[in-house]
Amino acid sequence: MKKNINTRKNIVLALIATMMFSSTGCQKFLDTQRQGEYTTEDYPYPSGSGPYDVFLYAAYNDLRSYGVHATGFFLATSVRSDDADKGSSPTDGGADASSMDLFPVLPNNGFSNGMWTAYYTFIAKCNTVLQNVETNNNIVATDAQKLQAQAEARFLRAYAYFNLVRFYGRIPLIDKVLAVDQYNVPQSQPAQIYAFIESDLQFAAANLPVSWDKKFVGRSSKGMANGLLAKVYLTQQKWAAAMGAANMVMTSGQYDLSTPYNTIFGETGENSKESVFEVQATASASVPTDNGIEAIQWQGVRAPGDWNLGYGWNVPNTNLENAYEANDPRRSRTFLYRNTATTLASPNPYKTVYGETTPTTWENPAYNHKVYTNPAFRALYNNRAGRWMNMRVLRYADVVLMYAEAANEVGGAGNITAALAALNSIRARARTGAPAGTLADVVTTDQAVLR
Repeated sequence: MKKNINTRKNIVLALIATMMFSSTGCQKFLDTQRQGEYTTEDYPYPSGSGPYDVFLYAAYNDLRSYGVHATGFFLATSVRSDDADKGSSPTDGGADASSMDLFPVLPNNGFSNGMWTAYYTFIAKCNTVLQNVETNNNIVATDAQKLQAQAEARFLRAYAYFNLVRFYGRIPLIDKVLAVDQYNVPQSQPAQIYAFIESDLQFAAANLPVSWDKKFVGRSSKGMANGLLAKVYLTQQKWAAAMGAANMVMTSGQYDLSTPYNTIFGETGENSKESVFEVQATASASVPTDNGIEAIQWQGVRAPGDWNLGYGWNVPNTNLENAYEANDPRRSRTFLYRNTATTLASPNPYKTVYGETTPTTWENPAYNHKVYTNPAFRALYNNRAGRWMNMRVLRYADVVLMYAEAANEVGGAGNITAALAALNSIRARARTGAPAGTLADVVTTDQAVLR
């Protein structure tokens, strides 16, 4: 991200007072396949549903929303970086989209305002969980159930604040459900926000289960909390702390790099051993309007006819393309290229992961191959929008690379050796099946070069 969006001095959050908390559709959101099993001590809901789930599911559901994880999110993250462009059509999104990428972002920017409101609504739902745990005497719950609910809510709240503080810098810090006379909340400094995030994640990591029963796939776990905590520390250049948090994930025995790279992002790679934090969708007849994820549809190929798979936002660009080493197979799983050949070469560079050859009529040179949907699923659901696909927020490979970066920055021969081992484990998985010599192991121990 090139810089913060700093737009507001004080904010009136009146919308939060009128929020409604519904569990409609949320059970299906969590009822999909997940690796791992629970133990009695890790799982305080043996009956299959916790006393605070009606409030928790409302918070989880916001992870799939347009405001939290769609166009505003893309514009504030990858599009603002050097690796992606807005995509879609040149005029789509207008001046608001352009200013999110190039600055300045004005207070009336629709994407920024929509994201701001969505994230504070999400936070309010997390605070509602915590308020009910603390004050609702009509809910009968054990101490273990209360801790579990608090840990889940605090993990989700930390994720929301982590995005907000990176997007906006100084922001209001709201840690409870507000009364009417408390709506005008002043900004807090980023250091205060980060300390709050760390506290929430440390509590979550201490009190969340290692894994869940498969019917509760997607719920917060120790690995999710420690993985996000590692990223929070890394963002602040707290290298030793980041290394320690990442190591907690790496030594948990819950995750590995066994999933082939070319299947990680598709339907068959959902909730794999590489998945640390993954937003869940549900495939059903109601997918287009009910339990789907907005993020996938907004990035799908924008083209006529059978290739009309979405709105075409957040497309990888030539800067990212040029960053790949020769023959790196990950490039073809990241870029879905428009066909520009009169005669197809072998191997076919315009062949999708599902064997189709792309057309010549696309508006953009390439789209995001990671959200390209399986044609068989499009036929099964009679829908092309891709809203049945899960969204990967944090993968085990991300954690391993964070560990490598932090270990290198901590320095010392032992830590640099550990950083090399972590880095090379990612490269080894990526080069599987590639020509000999592709992505050879990094051997330098020079700290500056490794940076």
